[in-house]
Amino acid sequence: MEKLRFALFGNAFQAKKSASVQKLLCLLEEREAELFIDETFYHYLADTLQIAVPQQVTLIRDDHFSADIVVSMGGDGTFLEAARRVGNKEIPILGVNMGRLGFLADISPSELPGTIEQIYEGSYAVEDRCVLQLEYNKGEPEGYPFALNEVAVLKRDVSSMISIRVDVGGEYLTTYQADGLIINTPTGSTGYALSVGGSIMQPGCHTIGLTPVAPHSLTVRPLTLTDDAVVTLSVSARNHRFLVSIDGRSEKCSEDVKLTVRRAPYSIKVLKRPSQSFFDTLREKLMWGTDVRV
Repeated sequence: MEKLRFALFGNAFQAKKSASVQKLLCLLEEREAELFIDETFYHYLADTLQIAVPQQVTLIRDDHFSADIVVSMGGDGTFLEAARRVGNKEIPILGVNMGRLGFLADISPSELPGTIEQIYEGSYAVEDRCVLQLEYNKGEPEGYPFALNEVAVLKRDVSSMISIRVDVGGEYLTTYQADGLIINTPTGSTGYALSVGGSIMQPGCHTIGLTPVAPHSLTVRPLTLTDDAVVTLSVSARNHRFLVSIDGRSEKCSEDVKLTVRRAPYSIKVLKRPSQSFFDTLREKLMWGTDVRV
């Protein structure tokens, strides 16, 4: 039997899901898999939940680790954090949904035995997901400058709108008068961008979405660009400040800073079961096309 290395990341706030974590640990122990666990998650499992974690385990204390498969146990937020930790390592990520919706983390705990079996058989698919990179003309972003879902520019502190000038490839596009602007990947098209009227994009599309948040115009609509586009943003605000959100991680910014968003030089690999379909997920998770009259 092939010996695989699994790196485990998880949500440390879902005690009622401990049985699912225990099931995964047992499945991997039966396969004699080499196990790596995020240190914070390990202490949550061993100390708080009192789960019997296998003794032969290596703790992940930073982003310097190696594995064949990364398992994210939680919701989509946990998956995004696992993707951040994986970065450009090209390790496929399996998302196990321990929460409610779970669009990225779309494997249910009940599917774990069959999924682990398929991994060892090699009968699974890997999808490449585009990542965005954020750059400033002055200084560097405070946190991790890469986003699997979206980069959003948003108003801060006051109720008045902000003005966002957008240039694409050096050519002026328009100036949005709005509460904000979302630049999203196809992966992020079913997240924040969808909630404000953005278009859904099929994973694998080489596209980037521009979706305004509460624009003060009847003529402004979401726009789809090719993913080789370089988008530059210049923001002006009444209080001279705004927020930049990178996959939900927010940081403050002053209006003298220009932002550039482009496709990152790497992608995130998402592990999928052969039977999984993006369109099935749309119908089941987002009730796509559901007619309540039927």
